[in-house]
Amino acid sequence: MPSKKAIETKIYVLDTNILLHEPHAFLSFKEHDVVVPMTVLEELDYIKDSKKDVARDARVSIRAMEDLLHDATPEQMLEGVSMQGLGAGKDAPTGSLSIYADLNMIEAQQVFTSNENDNRIINVALHLQKTFAPQQLVLVTKDLNMRLKAKGAGLANVQDYRTDQLISDIKYLSRGYHRFEGNFWDQVSSVESRTEGRDTIHTLTRQMLPEAYVNEFLLDGTREFAGLVESVDEDHLEVLDLGYDRLMNKHAWGISPKNVGQAMAMHALLDTHIDLVILTGPAGSGKTLLALAAALEMVVEKNMYDKIIVTRSTPDIAESIGFLPGTEEEKMAPWLAAITDSLEVLHKNDENSKSSMNYIMEKANIQFKSVNFMRGRSIQNAIVILDESQNLTASQLKTIITRCGEGTKLICSGNLAQIDSNYLSPVTSGLTYLVEKFKNFSGSATINLDGVVRSRLAQFAEEQL
Repeated sequence: MPSKKAIETKIYVLDTNILLHEPHAFLSFKEHDVVVPMTVLEELDYIKDSKKDVARDARVSIRAMEDLLHDATPEQMLEGVSMQGLGAGKDAPTGSLSIYADLNMIEAQQVFTSNENDNRIINVALHLQKTFAPQQLVLVTKDLNMRLKAKGAGLANVQDYRTDQLISDIKYLSRGYHRFEGNFWDQVSSVESRTEGRDTIHTLTRQMLPEAYVNEFLLDGTREFAGLVESVDEDHLEVLDLGYDRLMNKHAWGISPKNVGQAMAMHALLDTHIDLVILTGPAGSGKTLLALAAALEMVVEKNMYDKIIVTRSTPDIAESIGFLPGTEEEKMAPWLAAITDSLEVLHKNDENSKSSMNYIMEKANIQFKSVNFMRGRSIQNAIVILDESQNLTASQLKTIITRCGEGTKLICSGNLAQIDSNYLSPVTSGLTYLVEKFKNFSGSATINLDGVVRSRLAQFAEEQL
């Protein structure tokens, strides 16, 4: 058990899902003490040998704790081993890590007597809350139901793991563009303009838009001006003048934008200087269709890339994918129907749409891959479309992004309202993390598509249901 300390420091009890979400999470609590119940180690032990994708995270977490505790005596492990020196910077941990042997808690100390793992972890938190009062004890879990149970059982402080949350609410997420009220030029106090080839670039004062970041689109209310932030320094912004009409006249693979959001997305998708395009927005806003149309345009028409790799997270891949017949491509087909649907739309006016689809899949070298088989690869000179990326954690996304070699463009699309993962919320999704982390990177662009263009039925459902 951790030793009694100054009342300012807290004791954090971690649930298993925290260590699966972020294997080194126990190092994120600065000067506070961390307690890992024995039940959590048991759950990690069970998961580390499973075929699930999180088995790797379980092993990483166990290894990290073993590195810290391997020289400790049993007494020290119960008392708490200092984590000093394990991190760098002002947020480096200075508290202690202890393992609580909850398996031999006497029944008198237990609020829940049923032997479920969640209940045993809550019992530990309640017992430590009582033992160390008035010092504050906090149970940290991503399981919503467990948070409700713990509160109901009398635990004063229960919270989600917020260390990796970059924004407090999804409404603050970068949209990828800024819309000015009225005429843009009426709000400009000073400007210097220059031409580079066919492009006009305006240098404006930073005060005009203090929050601006690279590759952010600028629009105005008159539907005349459209610009793109090229660079940002302390005092100035450099804005490339795109022109609203020119932006709306973009097209790829026979597809033209239906609204300005799609026009901005198409501009970013077709720009070879942008290596990462992130498309967010509701169902039916055209994310997958635009990504595929731009990819086909650049691979087949312009020969800029060699192939298109389409991938997405497949739930419980080890269990589900194994029983379907055929190759990896054929096994992935049910999950990648969204892509084949979009291909059908792009070729619906062809005389024989089935054969032209097959021809294009061969010509563009479209490959369907599972996220789980991306680890360890190096992908050169390709376009990678990562669909449904809202269900991935930040570490899973990092695995995919770090696969991208020279000349590869990555397109991530997702709808933060459709998260299927048990432990992710719109704020903690890897897609949210990606948008915020990459917004100042000159090689990436984010576009939030807000109009539903699939059908009036889909639009009504998005708004009313």
